[in-house]
Amino acid sequence: MALTVLQVGYPLAPVGPDSVGGAEQILSHLDRGLVARGHRSLVLAPEGSRPSGRLLPVPAVAGVLDEAAKRAAQARHAAALREALDSHPVDLVHLHGIDALSYLPPPGVPVLVTLHLPPDWYPPDLWCLDRPDSWLVPVSAHQAARCPPSPLLLPPVPNGVPVAELASGYRTRRLLAALGRICPEKGFEHAVRAARGAGRPLFLAGRLYPYDSHRAYFAAVLRPALDRRRRFIGPLGFRGKRRLLGMAQALLVPSLCAETSSLAAMEALAAGTPVIAFPNGALPEVVEQGVTGFLVPDAAAMADAVDGLSTLDPEACRAAARTRFSLDAMVDAYLATYRRILAGPAVRGAA
Repeated sequence: MALTVLQVGYPLAPVGPDSVGGAEQILSHLDRGLVARGHRSLVLAPEGSRPSGRLLPVPAVAGVLDEAAKRAAQARHAAALREALDSHPVDLVHLHGIDALSYLPPPGVPVLVTLHLPPDWYPPDLWCLDRPDSWLVPVSAHQAARCPPSPLLLPPVPNGVPVAELASGYRTRRLLAALGRICPEKGFEHAVRAARGAGRPLFLAGRLYPYDSHRAYFAAVLRPALDRRRRFIGPLGFRGKRRLLGMAQALLVPSLCAETSSLAAMEALAAGTPVIAFPNGALPEVVEQGVTGFLVPDAAAMADAVDGLSTLDPEACRAAARTRFSLDAMVDAYLATYRRILAGPAVRGAA
């Protein structure tokens, strides 16, 4: 039976094939996978989003993303979600934003919230929602083990990436890459230091969102660390990202937070590019030490690990991605989760 799923993105970030944020990328992949399987996908997201299904647009936020802008965007999201449920027959609402509680729909249609971020970043009320038929799903075993006890938690649905589309025929060059949002918790200054210590050029690609703390980090910490050979090249679309990963000798992931997954690391492996990462959060679930990359404690060790890249086989990286990070497996797992929710309490309990 075909389903109608209303996917709700974060109010401040558009959704599409060239999304930068992990939650937006997963929403975009899932939306495309649902449509390809004959389901109806409605996507409530800011104007400018480019889903495969039907976009239900809300006004995009311009200017500084301060608390007032967030609250106004959340209010618009809540109103648009109510209108969507009044206008469309929806089987299930799938929320992806960290602020999902701000626009949680009234009781009625089942709700699933994917936990894209570390559990302690979410408000305490999320784990004990009294709204009927509301469920939470982690994206990794590491994240699931660190969630507070909650009767709402379902088994994890691991993230996936478009492995075949990331296969690259680009010639590897003596350069390093880093990818992601430009913000303090991503620790990109450590990637810059590691690249300088290894004597290698670095291309850092990512989006600097107009949050005050992100701009201050870039101005005071990251920009002073850059030089002619260690460069910030701004955001890349999917094609540009595939090209950078295909050319790089390694992806550096110096994240300082407990990563719930790492789409950038998965994408790199799909391109045949090893990963050198700090072992924070779920990164040890993604990077197999000495096979698909290296897990290191600091920037100095990250620089030292560059010399060991020649011992790694790019095909082992691609094989790991094909086996473990399949986008089809992720979409199928979400569909199984949707059907488990819609089947009712008895079936969910047995599962």
